[in-house]
Amino acid sequence: MDVRADTEDVHRFSPIPPPRLCLRRSVLRLIVWCLIVVCPAGASAQPVAKPWDAVLIASFNIQVFGESKMSKPQVVDVLAQVVRQFDIVAIQELRSKNDQIVPSFVQQVNATGGRYHFIVGPREGRTNSKEQYTYIYDTNRIEVDLASPAVFPDPADRLHRPPLCVRFRTRIIPEHMAFTFWLVNTHTDPDEVPQELAALGDVFRGMQAARPDEDDVIMLGDLNAGPPQFQPLAAIPGLAWAIDGVTTNTRGTKTYDNLVFSLPTTSEYLGRWGVLDLQQTFGLSQEAALEVSDHNPVWAAFYPAEAQGNQPVALQPTTRR
Repeated sequence: MDVRADTEDVHRFSPIPPPRLCLRRSVLRLIVWCLIVVCPAGASAQPVAKPWDAVLIASFNIQVFGESKMSKPQVVDVLAQVVRQFDIVAIQELRSKNDQIVPSFVQQVNATGGRYHFIVGPREGRTNSKEQYTYIYDTNRIEVDLASPAVFPDPADRLHRPPLCVRFRTRIIPEHMAFTFWLVNTHTDPDEVPQELAALGDVFRGMQAARPDEDDVIMLGDLNAGPPQFQPLAAIPGLAWAIDGVTTNTRGTKTYDNLVFSLPTTSEYLGRWGVLDLQQTFGLSQEAALEVSDHNPVWAAFYPAEAQGNQPVALQPTTRR
């Protein structure tokens, strides 16, 4: 596994034993890149203020994210503003042969003084059109277990793009109390949604069993399905999801994107979630919003400390913005 990281500033925490994933190092086709960018001279804008009592985790399918999008300053500006609002953004559809797309983009994200790093997975797909999963995260508030990133093995070829799994920990409270969790970044094939959802149910359970000390698994991404189609995931104990009753695509016609987890194990979920409408948030026409992506970002809030037992940390109605 080829790992490139700036160890001077990348906060890491190690597994206590090595993860019990069936993720053999020989099949971990993974590239991990972490980048620190110093705020350029003259930058005066401040990073977006985030709540002290919540970790904001987002998923964003940035349609065909590559050189064409990066050549449009107005598109890059909107994308960077989106990322700055969250602690972690799981990105789908990075599609480029140019390995500098994400580093260049994170430079733009950090241009206002932020300290975001990134993790990029290998190119995946059965056709010549390969995609990469990406995580971009705020190192002021989040750290990554550098021993954890892995592509979930798929020896039976049930998934066009097997998920990229990474374990994170919050940094905004004392370490011994911090919320740790797996994120499972996924993008189903629209022509095989039921079959791939069934496979993802097995992936979810596999990640729950990956470590004896970690029961929090959050699967997020473009599922090409909404809650009414989640029956193949029903084998997940306590199946829950954040996004419900609203559309997530830019045209406002479909619910494709979500964050899926198990209750009561992930009782750190605060019941706060939302779809960041590109048109309304940035005052864009639909045509301009579609230049950014045909999907809107979706997000959910989690308490930054580990819940005690299986009791929810906050009893409050589900809300969104």
